Amino acid sequence: LSILHPPFLLGLITGGAVIYWFTGASTQAVTTGAYRAVEFIKANIRLEGVTRASVEDSRKVVEICTQYAQKGMFNIFLGVFFSTLAFAFIEPFFFIGYLISIAMFGLFQAIFMANAGGAWDNAKKIVETELKMKGTELHAASVVGDTVGDPFKDTSSVAMNPVIKFTTLFGLLAVELGVYLSAGGNSTLAKGLAVAFFLASLVFVHRSFYGMRIETQEVAAGAHRPVAVKA
Repeated sequence: LSILHPPFLLGLITGGAVIYWFTGASTQAVTTGAYRAVEFIKANIRLEGVTRASVEDSRKVVEICTQYAQKGMFNIFLGVFFSTLAFAFIEPFFFIGYLISIAMFGLFQAIFMANAGGAWDNAKKIVETELKMKGTELHAASVVGDTVGDPFKDTSSVAMNPVIKFTTLFGLLAVELGVYLSAGGNSTLAKGLAVAFFLASLVFVHRSFYGMRIETQEVAAGAHRPVAVKA
């Protein structure tokens, strides 16, 4: 096995691409859920004065966040699952490179996102508590500690561990079946399964991005209309 073996090299590139897609999609899922919750709060809950939000309104906010968390991670993990099965049936050396890349890129990306997210979040807390500059332009700039830092350190980085584990578990079982089929003269069936699984993964990859997008028109008009939460 050489690192310059084309299927192995392509597997390395593909594994890294999947990791970066996963982090982007999971961050977007969190951002979309938070945006929908803020929309609902602005349209239905009065934040000024002493009147507190009703229990029903509070439950609705929690429901929105839960709904988008489940919807986002459902698409993402099924995308990872089907892509892993597809790559396992394509070519063994390709899948070896894919697994190595998933582990290496996943480890360092998780460390990076946990540290970067924690630094962002702590910077915002320093501005609020130590510098006492809440409500200033500096504080407005440091809000990135919540909008980006929290998804980094609390979602994408910690979710990398099950992604690596599930990819290894299901992938090793699938690649064994793929090798068995190819050795038994059923390489056409193996390639057909790879194509079918890959197409299924593309469906969930598409849904993970375009199903969780915040449209430009919604951003412009979001604060001025009631929110209808879609399943």
